[in-house]
Amino acid sequence: MNLSALRRESEAMRDRIVALRRDLHRHPELAFEELRTAGIVAEALSALGYEVQTGVGKTGVVGVMEGERATPHPHTLLIRFDMDALPIQEQVDVPFKSIYDGKMHACGHDAHTAIGIGVAELLSRHRNQWGGIVKFVFQPAEEIVAGALAMIHDGVLERPKPDRVLSMHIWADEEVGVVGITEGPALAASGAFTITVRGRGSHGASPDLGVDPILASAHIVTALQSIVARNVSPLRSGVVTVGSIHGGTAPNIIPDTVEMRGTVRAFEDGVMALLRERIVAITTAVAAALGAQAQVVFSEHGTPATVNDPRMAELAREVAAQLPGVAHLRTDYRTMGAEDCAYFLRAAPGAYLFVGAGNRARGITEPHHSPRFQIDEEALPLGVALMTACALRFLNDAPDVE
Repeated sequence: MNLSALRRESEAMRDRIVALRRDLHRHPELAFEELRTAGIVAEALSALGYEVQTGVGKTGVVGVMEGERATPHPHTLLIRFDMDALPIQEQVDVPFKSIYDGKMHACGHDAHTAIGIGVAELLSRHRNQWGGIVKFVFQPAEEIVAGALAMIHDGVLERPKPDRVLSMHIWADEEVGVVGITEGPALAASGAFTITVRGRGSHGASPDLGVDPILASAHIVTALQSIVARNVSPLRSGVVTVGSIHGGTAPNIIPDTVEMRGTVRAFEDGVMALLRERIVAITTAVAAALGAQAQVVFSEHGTPATVNDPRMAELAREVAAQLPGVAHLRTDYRTMGAEDCAYFLRAAPGAYLFVGAGNRARGITEPHHSPRFQIDEEALPLGVALMTACALRFLNDAPDVE
């Protein structure tokens, strides 16, 4: 399809896409609560002629359509968009501000959903220009990294089984017109841990009669920062962060226990294994040296790295480089953020794209998950055009799966 014509079509959809995004922004829904959003998605897909399934992974929606063009190597392409919001009190004074206290689309999933419906419309409109099968997946609960596995458990990777995956994320750190497509790891593997430090409570005036778990915890936090600095190769990446410490009830009481919670990130499985091993070793040893005991428990919830297939990333880059409106293409962007879309990309080769949505001139610079998060809505029609163009390229020109 002519990319200039596709871009004009996406621009013609601007008002409807923006209105949909703003409606979703006003009505944010948290993980596995996306009933209203799912209803809007299901109704839109059904009206466009997709075979729709709801309740996949609790609140997920799937839409399937077969193209009309004969192709020598027909593929099934899974196109994934996330829908959930965050438990954040919005501090942006806009006409479409969240109507719910403590809930906000502070990561752009409202934009993702609107873009996804726009892509579904264009692919339906031009059904005669592509072959194979397109499978739209509107996923719940990305923010708690549980929605992808819930949908997979409900069979989203079967009937039909995808052999290509395409997804994207609004990118607040870059201006509208910047697109990021990096081969290999694009987002990190993630994990969470809880450390419980046990001492012996006593009066704060008599610390010698107890074992202070707060003091031990402070030394543990400091020592954990040595892992990346002294155990991980400077040519690799890792993150160990303690983000929560709870212990004690009064200034003059040494408590029995302290609980700490943190996150661990890496691009490589070997580095992730090293981080986990060193967290346990350092925590138990430091606690013991100070007369306390410590236990580390790693959460079962986490994600592998989100890895772009080199060939699929190259196809997407070729499309982006020719698409009107893409001012700059970055091939080096990686983030220690994590995404459960990683599970879909493990099931089939694909590409995860970043679409710039910042605007420094207008003061749209807040990071994701900020209560002041905003996007430049110029990114919406560009995102529709980019994702549609990549989908057409994948469906018609992608090489056979090995």
